[in-house]
Parts: sequence; C-alpha cells; structure tokens
Amino acid sequence: MISFGLHIWPPRGESFLGLTLQASFKILASLWSSSSDAQFYPIFLNDFDSQKSIPFNGFMSRSRSKPYAINKNKYLADPEYDRLLMVLKRYIFEDTRNCLLILVAMHTGARATEILQIHKEDLNVYDQSVFIHGIKGSNDREIPLPDWLFEALEDYSLKVEGDKIFDISYHRLRQVWEHYRPVKKKFHCLRHTFAIRLYKKVKDIRLLQIALGHRNITNTMIYADFVYSQTEMRKLIL
Repeated sequence: MISFGLHIWPPRGESFLGLTLQASFKILASLWSSSSDAQFYPIFLNDFDSQKSIPFNGFMSRSRSKPYAINKNKYLADPEYDRLLMVLKRYIFEDTRNCLLILVAMHTGARATEILQIHKEDLNVYDQSVFIHGIKGSNDREIPLPDWLFEALEDYSLKVEGDKIFDISYHRLRQVWEHYRPVKKKFHCLRHTFAIRLYKKVKDIRLLQIALGHRNITNTMIYADFVYSQTEMRKLIL
C-alpha cells in the first residue's frame, strides 16, 4: 500500500491488481469503441463500473460455450430402436403417413423441419434415394433408402395431393412422435441415433459428415468421440 499524504492508494477494499485491470479494460474499451468490436465495449465497462467482483476465469468464459455432448437421453438404444421399428412396420398400412414420417427420420437422420420440406420431386426413383434440403446452414444431401421403405414412400406420394409429401405442421409432427415413441425422448433423438448407428457401421467420419449435412466436421466429431469413449470404456471396465 502506498501513502500520498492523507490519501492512500489503492483505496480500502480494493487491490492493486483489481484497479489495474479496471483501468486497463477502460482504456481498451475506449480504443474499441470506434472499431468493429465496439459491441463488446458496454459489457466490459458496465462490469467494472458496477464494482462487481468478476473472477478472471469467469470473465474469460464469456466467449466459451459448453461443448455439446451425447448421452443416453439423446438417442435410442438398440432395444428401443428395434421396438419402434417393429411397431411402425406393424401399423404402416393403417397409419401410413405418420409411420413413414418417422421411418424416414430413422433412415436419413434428417431434422424434423427438413422432413416436412420433402417434396415429391426429391424422390430419386433410379437410385431409390431422397434429397434432403439442409436447414440451419447445413448442406443439402441425398440419402439412399432401403428398397421396402422407398417403395412405400413412393406409393404414398402418388396418393398425396400437392407437392409436399408430409404436409403437416411441426406441432402435429410432435404429436405423432409422442404417440409412437418407445421412450420419452425428443424427436431429434432419431437424428442422433442415425448418426451413431452409421458411424458404428462404417467408422468413416467424412461420410457421416456428408450424411448429416454438417459444414463443420467439428460438429460431426461428437459422434466419433461418443462411440470411441463408449467402446473403450467397456473394454477397460468389463
């Protein structure tokens, strides 16, 4: 602590490092105010002007987000998948549209909104595949379907009026899923299930990236990491 006559610096309750950081960030804020990074200026200035104590590691975490991870609540286990497939095949002739909707999700890994955007012209008769229009910045891709599923989808499309094969709302899709789901998991779990099953089968991360429509392979790596960790963990423990 340094004394200048009757004035003591730093003030009581403040640390030298804290005041130095406060002054430094205010200087940086003034320099950034005229740059493209000016949007960050109020955050820095307000934090220090409010005299709140902000841990350094907490401050740095502003630009970080928790990595997305797969767990058992985000995909269907094999018994759950098999049970769902059996039920859908049993009722496909009675409730064709709804069963086909879920079956397409299971075999393409498409998101709910991507499935609702499938048109008749997206069916490729020669390759027996379906064209998926990517959303959320995803790439478009063409996914082959099993013979029996493509034939059922094609037959149903011929009976549908209009161009969209599944011309229902997202809310209705959720209702359909809640009716058929084998366990209480979200519809998006079908996308994760597709990705995990495909990677286990081919062990090709690039192929999985294309199938999911990911532009950044980092998003695809979560499935490789999950499969690897589960496999190696079983080897070590069991």
